[in-house]
Amino acid sequence: MERRWTPEGPLDVELALSPHRRGSGDPAWRRTLDGAVWRTCRTPDGPGTLRVSVAVGTVAGQAWGPGAGWLLETLPALLGADDDVSGFRVEHEVLADVARKHAGLRIGRTGRVMEALVPAVLEQKVVGREAWRAWRWLLHRYGEPAPGPAPDGMRVIPEAEVWRQIPSWHWHRAGAEAVRARTIATAAWHAAKLEAAGTTEELDRLLRALPGIGVWTSAEVRQRAVGDPDAVSVGDFHLAKIVGYALTGETTDDPGMLRLLEPYRGHRHRAAVLITLTGLRAPARGPRMPARDYRSF
Repeated sequence: MERRWTPEGPLDVELALSPHRRGSGDPAWRRTLDGAVWRTCRTPDGPGTLRVSVAVGTVAGQAWGPGAGWLLETLPALLGADDDVSGFRVEHEVLADVARKHAGLRIGRTGRVMEALVPAVLEQKVVGREAWRAWRWLLHRYGEPAPGPAPDGMRVIPEAEVWRQIPSWHWHRAGAEAVRARTIATAAWHAAKLEAAGTTEELDRLLRALPGIGVWTSAEVRQRAVGDPDAVSVGDFHLAKIVGYALTGETTDDPGMLRLLEPYRGHRHRAAVLITLTGLRAPARGPRMPARDYRSF
Protein backbone atom coordinates (compact mmCIF):
# COMPACT_ATOMS: atom_id res chain seq x y z
CA MET A 1 0.00 0.00 0.00
CA GLU A 2 1.20 3.52 -0.77
CA ARG A 3 0.35 7.08 0.15
CA ARG A 4 1.67 10.49 -0.81
CA TRP A 5 1.32 13.51 1.44
CA THR A 6 2.44 17.12 1.02
CA PRO A 7 2.98 18.84 4.38
CA GLU A 8 2.11 22.46 5.00
CA GLY A 9 5.31 24.33 5.69
CA PRO A 10 8.83 22.98 6.20
CA LEU A 11 9.29 19.45 7.50
CA ASP A 12 12.47 17.56 8.37
CA VAL A 13 11.31 13.96 8.08
CA GLU A 14 14.39 12.34 9.58
CA LEU A 15 14.37 14.77 12.51
CA ALA A 16 10.71 13.97 13.14
CA LEU A 17 11.37 10.22 13.08
CA SER A 18 14.72 10.16 14.92
CA PRO A 19 13.23 10.13 18.49
CA HIS A 20 11.88 6.66 17.75
CA ARG A 21 15.34 5.26 17.03
CA ARG A 22 17.00 3.40 19.91
CA GLY A 23 20.66 3.24 19.02
CA SER A 24 22.44 2.55 15.75
CA GLY A 25 21.36 -1.11 15.62
CA ASP A 26 17.68 -0.65 16.47
CA PRO A 27 15.77 -3.59 14.89
CA ALA A 28 12.64 -1.40 14.65
CA TRP A 29 14.25 1.59 12.89
CA ARG A 30 16.57 1.78 9.90
CA ARG A 31 17.87 4.44 7.52
CA THR A 32 18.98 3.06 4.16
CA LEU A 33 21.53 4.45 1.71
CA ASP A 34 18.79 5.88 -0.51
CA GLY A 35 17.78 8.23 2.34
CA ALA A 36 14.56 6.40 3.22
CA VAL A 37 13.61 5.70 6.83
CA TRP A 38 12.09 2.33 7.69
CA ARG A 39 10.27 1.61 10.93
CA THR A 40 8.16 -1.22 12.28
CA CYS A 41 5.09 -0.93 14.47
CA ARG A 42 2.61 -3.08 16.36
CA THR A 43 -0.56 -1.33 15.16
CA PRO A 44 -4.12 -1.96 16.41
CA ASP A 45 -4.54 -4.08 13.26
CA GLY A 46 -1.34 -6.09 13.71
CA PRO A 47 2.32 -5.82 12.72
CA GLY A 48 3.38 -3.46 9.97
CA THR A 49 6.44 -2.04 8.23
CA LEU A 50 6.59 1.56 7.02
CA ARG A 51 9.05 3.11 4.55
CA VAL A 52 9.16 6.91 4.40
CA SER A 53 10.96 8.93 1.75
CA VAL A 54 10.79 12.52 0.46
CA ALA A 55 10.97 13.89 -3.07
CA VAL A 56 10.38 17.52 -4.11
CA GLY A 57 8.58 18.37 -0.88
CA THR A 58 6.22 15.39 -1.04
CA VAL A 59 6.35 12.55 1.48
CA ALA A 60 5.95 9.06 0.07
CA GLY A 61 4.86 6.29 2.42
CA GLN A 62 4.87 2.60 1.61
CA ALA A 63 3.60 -0.01 4.06
CA TRP A 64 3.32 -3.79 4.35
CA GLY A 65 1.62 -6.23 6.67
CA PRO A 66 -1.76 -6.32 8.44
CA GLY A 67 -1.05 -2.86 9.89
CA ALA A 68 -0.22 -1.23 6.54
CA GLY A 69 -3.48 0.68 6.23
CA TRP A 70 -3.24 2.05 9.78
CA LEU A 71 0.37 3.11 9.26
CA LEU A 72 -0.45 5.09 6.12
CA GLU A 73 -3.56 6.64 7.67
CA THR A 74 -1.52 7.92 10.64
CA LEU A 75 1.56 8.89 8.61
CA PRO A 76 0.87 12.67 8.74
CA ALA A 77 0.41 12.54 12.54
CA LEU A 78 3.65 10.56 12.87
CA LEU A 79 5.45 13.36 11.03
CA GLY A 80 3.89 16.14 13.09
CA ALA A 81 0.94 17.28 10.98
CA ASP A 82 -1.00 17.98 14.19
CA ASP A 83 1.90 19.77 15.88
CA ASP A 84 0.82 23.36 16.55
CA VAL A 85 3.91 25.57 16.70
CA SER A 86 1.99 28.86 16.60
CA GLY A 87 2.49 29.57 20.30
CA PHE A 88 6.23 28.97 20.28
CA ARG A 89 8.43 32.08 20.52
CA VAL A 90 12.22 32.13 20.84
CA GLU A 91 13.08 33.89 24.10
CA HIS A 92 16.86 33.30 24.16
CA GLU A 93 19.21 34.60 21.48
CA VAL A 94 21.17 31.35 21.49
CA LEU A 95 18.11 29.59 20.05
CA ALA A 96 17.41 32.04 17.24
CA ASP A 97 19.90 30.56 14.78
CA VAL A 98 19.14 26.91 15.53
CA ALA A 99 15.39 27.57 15.26
CA ARG A 100 15.92 28.99 11.78
CA LYS A 101 18.17 26.11 10.72
CA HIS A 102 15.68 23.54 11.99
CA ALA A 103 12.43 25.20 10.96
CA GLY A 104 11.29 21.74 9.86
CA LEU A 105 11.32 20.36 13.42
CA ARG A 106 7.96 18.78 14.23
CA ILE A 107 6.87 16.78 17.28
CA GLY A 108 5.02 13.79 15.83
CA ARG A 109 3.05 11.05 17.55
CA THR A 110 2.97 7.32 16.99
CA GLY A 111 -0.26 6.63 18.88
CA ARG A 112 1.39 3.52 20.37
CA VAL A 113 2.24 3.63 24.07
CA MET A 114 3.95 0.27 24.68
CA GLU A 115 6.26 0.88 21.73
CA ALA A 116 7.59 3.96 23.55
CA LEU A 117 7.29 2.62 27.10
CA VAL A 118 9.40 -0.54 26.86
CA PRO A 119 12.61 1.11 25.61
CA ALA A 120 12.09 4.07 27.95
CA VAL A 121 11.99 1.75 30.96
CA LEU A 122 15.06 -0.09 29.67
CA GLU A 123 16.86 3.28 29.57
CA GLN A 124 16.17 4.03 33.24
CA LYS A 125 19.38 4.70 35.20
CA VAL A 126 21.75 3.04 32.73
CA VAL A 127 23.91 4.34 29.89
CA GLY A 128 22.31 4.32 26.48
CA ARG A 129 24.36 1.53 24.94
CA GLU A 130 23.37 -0.89 27.71
CA ALA A 131 19.67 -0.13 27.27
CA TRP A 132 19.88 -0.36 23.47
CA ARG A 133 21.64 -3.71 23.68
CA ALA A 134 18.81 -5.05 25.87
CA TRP A 135 16.24 -3.65 23.41
CA ARG A 136 17.98 -5.37 20.48
CA TRP A 137 18.23 -8.70 22.32
CA LEU A 138 14.58 -8.71 23.36
CA LEU A 139 13.30 -7.79 19.90
CA HIS A 140 15.43 -10.40 18.19
CA ARG A 141 14.31 -13.03 20.70
CA TYR A 142 10.61 -12.14 21.03
CA GLY A 143 9.73 -9.80 18.17
CA GLU A 144 8.28 -10.83 14.82
CA PRO A 145 10.10 -10.49 11.48
CA ALA A 146 9.12 -7.23 9.79
CA PRO A 147 6.51 -7.70 7.04
CA GLY A 148 7.43 -6.88 3.46
CA PRO A 149 10.84 -6.14 1.92
CA ALA A 150 12.27 -4.54 5.06
CA PRO A 151 16.05 -4.41 5.55
CA ASP A 152 17.53 -7.58 7.02
CA GLY A 153 17.13 -8.01 10.76
CA MET A 154 14.19 -5.65 11.29
CA ARG A 155 11.69 -6.83 13.89
CA VAL A 156 8.25 -5.81 15.20
CA ILE A 157 7.76 -5.23 18.92
CA PRO A 158 5.85 -8.16 20.50
CA GLU A 159 2.32 -7.97 21.86
CA ALA A 160 1.68 -6.96 25.48
CA GLU A 161 0.95 -10.56 26.43
CA VAL A 162 4.45 -11.59 25.36
CA TRP A 163 6.09 -8.98 27.61
CA ARG A 164 4.15 -10.42 30.56
CA GLN A 165 5.47 -13.93 29.91
CA ILE A 166 9.19 -13.33 29.42
CA PRO A 167 11.03 -15.48 32.01
CA SER A 168 13.43 -13.89 34.46
CA TRP A 169 16.49 -15.59 32.97
CA HIS A 170 15.81 -14.02 29.57
CA TRP A 171 15.52 -10.57 31.12
CA HIS A 172 18.87 -11.30 32.72
CA ARG A 173 20.40 -12.39 29.40
CA ALA A 174 19.14 -9.18 27.86
CA GLY A 175 20.83 -7.17 30.61
CA ALA A 176 17.71 -5.89 32.36
CA GLU A 177 17.58 -6.44 36.12
CA ALA A 178 14.44 -7.45 38.00
CA VAL A 179 13.19 -3.92 38.71
CA ARG A 180 12.99 -2.84 35.07
CA ALA A 181 11.69 -6.25 34.00
CA ARG A 182 8.91 -6.06 36.59
CA THR A 183 8.04 -2.50 35.55
CA ILE A 184 7.59 -3.52 31.91
CA ALA A 185 5.60 -6.65 32.79
CA THR A 186 3.31 -4.66 35.09
CA ALA A 187 2.72 -2.01 32.42
CA ALA A 188 1.92 -4.77 29.93
CA TRP A 189 -0.97 -5.94 32.15
CA HIS A 190 -2.46 -2.45 31.76
CA ALA A 191 -1.53 -1.98 28.09
CA ALA A 192 -5.11 -1.70 26.81
CA LYS A 193 -5.93 1.11 29.24
CA LEU A 194 -2.68 2.93 28.46
CA GLU A 195 -3.23 2.71 24.71
CA ALA A 196 -6.77 4.04 25.11
CA ALA A 197 -5.77 7.18 27.06
CA GLY A 198 -7.44 10.15 25.40
CA THR A 199 -5.15 13.00 26.50
CA THR A 200 -1.54 13.49 27.52
CA GLU A 201 -2.73 14.39 31.03
CA GLU A 202 -4.67 11.14 31.33
CA LEU A 203 -1.74 9.13 30.00
CA ASP A 204 0.60 10.84 32.47
CA ARG A 205 -1.74 9.96 35.35
CA LEU A 206 -2.07 6.34 34.28
CA LEU A 207 1.65 5.88 33.72
CA ARG A 208 2.73 7.40 37.01
CA ALA A 209 0.22 5.27 38.90
CA LEU A 210 2.28 2.22 37.89
CA PRO A 211 5.22 1.15 40.09
CA GLY A 212 8.57 1.96 38.56
CA ILE A 213 7.33 4.78 36.30
CA GLY A 214 8.02 8.35 37.31
CA VAL A 215 8.22 11.81 35.77
CA TRP A 216 11.11 11.05 33.41
CA THR A 217 9.67 7.84 31.94
CA SER A 218 6.21 9.36 31.54
CA ALA A 219 7.66 12.34 29.68
CA GLU A 220 9.73 10.13 27.38
CA VAL A 221 6.64 8.08 26.52
CA ARG A 222 4.33 11.04 25.98
CA GLN A 223 6.83 12.83 23.75
CA ARG A 224 6.71 9.92 21.32
CA ALA A 225 3.28 8.32 21.75
CA VAL A 226 1.11 11.45 21.86
CA GLY A 227 3.53 14.11 20.59
CA ASP A 228 3.43 16.26 23.74
CA PRO A 229 5.57 19.37 23.01
CA ASP A 230 5.63 20.32 26.70
CA ALA A 231 6.71 16.98 28.24
CA VAL A 232 10.10 17.80 29.77
CA SER A 233 12.38 14.87 30.64
CA VAL A 234 12.91 15.92 34.25
CA GLY A 235 15.42 13.58 35.87
CA ASP A 236 17.49 13.05 32.74
CA PHE A 237 21.18 12.55 33.47
CA HIS A 238 22.33 15.13 30.89
CA LEU A 239 19.45 17.41 29.91
CA ALA A 240 19.46 19.92 32.79
CA LYS A 241 23.22 20.46 32.39
CA ILE A 242 22.86 20.97 28.64
CA VAL A 243 19.98 23.43 29.01
CA GLY A 244 21.72 25.38 31.75
CA TYR A 245 25.02 25.65 29.90
CA ALA A 246 23.43 26.61 26.58
CA LEU A 247 21.25 29.34 28.06
CA THR A 248 23.45 30.71 30.84
CA GLY A 249 26.97 29.37 30.36
CA GLU A 250 26.65 27.40 33.62
CA THR A 251 25.31 23.93 34.32
CA THR A 252 22.18 23.63 36.44
CA ASP A 253 19.88 21.05 38.05
CA ASP A 254 16.29 20.08 37.27
CA PRO A 255 14.62 22.97 39.18
CA GLY A 256 17.03 25.37 37.47
CA MET A 257 16.22 23.86 34.08
CA LEU A 258 12.48 24.26 34.66
CA ARG A 259 12.97 27.93 35.60
CA LEU A 260 14.93 28.52 32.40
CA LEU A 261 12.31 26.75 30.29
CA GLU A 262 9.34 28.50 31.93
CA PRO A 263 9.07 31.13 29.13
CA TYR A 264 8.41 28.21 26.76
CA ARG A 265 5.60 26.63 28.80
CA GLY A 266 3.45 24.65 26.44
CA HIS A 267 6.52 24.01 24.28
CA ARG A 268 9.21 23.17 26.83
CA HIS A 269 10.08 19.85 25.20
CA ARG A 270 10.36 21.60 21.82
CA ALA A 271 12.69 24.18 23.34
CA ALA A 272 14.79 21.44 24.95
CA VAL A 273 15.12 19.65 21.59
CA LEU A 274 16.31 22.85 19.93
CA ILE A 275 18.77 23.44 22.76
CA THR A 276 20.28 19.98 22.26
CA LEU A 277 20.56 20.72 18.53
CA THR A 278 22.81 23.73 19.26
CA GLY A 279 25.56 21.27 20.18
CA LEU A 280 26.54 23.41 23.17
CA ARG A 281 27.93 21.30 26.00
CA ALA A 282 29.82 22.11 29.17
CA PRO A 283 33.49 21.04 29.15
CA ALA A 284 33.78 17.45 30.36
CA ARG A 285 35.11 17.09 33.89
CA GLY A 286 35.70 13.72 35.47
CA PRO A 287 35.00 10.22 34.12
CA ARG A 288 31.91 9.27 32.19
CA MET A 289 29.13 7.31 33.86
CA PRO A 290 30.35 3.70 33.77
CA ALA A 291 28.45 1.04 31.88
CA ARG A 292 26.89 -1.44 34.30
CA ASP A 293 26.36 -4.77 32.58
CA TYR A 294 23.63 -6.53 34.57
CA ARG A 295 24.27 -9.77 32.70
CA SER A 296 27.33 -10.29 34.88
CA PHE A 297 25.38 -10.11 38.18
